[in-house]
Amino acid sequence: MKFTLSWLKTHLETDADLATITKKLTDLGLEVEGVEDKALALKPFVVGYVVEAVQHPNADRLRVCRVETYPEGPQGRTEEVQVVCGAPNAKTGLVGVFAPPGTHVPGTGVDLKPGNIRGVDSNGMLCSERELMLSDNHDGIIELPSDAPLGVRYIDYRGVN
Repeated sequence: MKFTLSWLKTHLETDADLATITKKLTDLGLEVEGVEDKALALKPFVVGYVVEAVQHPNADRLRVCRVETYPEGPQGRTEEVQVVCGAPNAKTGLVGVFAPPGTHVPGTGVDLKPGNIRGVDSNGMLCSERELMLSDNHDGIIELPSDAPLGVRYIDYRGVN
């Protein structure tokens, strides 16, 4: 059987850490075959805001987006990066999930690096659910509510950390 850590903590009525819980379960005769931290792969992804999305000058199906990120959290400094995006729902005002360069995208196996797509620099990625391995949905980038806290790690926003 598989259980989430939050479910175990609720039903065991404990605040113990993962290592303590797995040791106690084993001591009780309940073999723990393994622990998967699915949130580990999603740690670098943050909530970002698309300040502007305009048509790519050299590609009909691409948009050039200015994405506002908060690398030090909402109380820290803001940073604006340019991202070339092929999602049909990329638009000005969208709040989505941003992956900075250096991030491993689990759904594609790609390690992001700054690049140039048809003559336009791109520094990061706006992500779909499939790219984050949340579902098979790849119809567009994840659209979050407009009041989602910018700069917060996506796993913290979704409560899956």
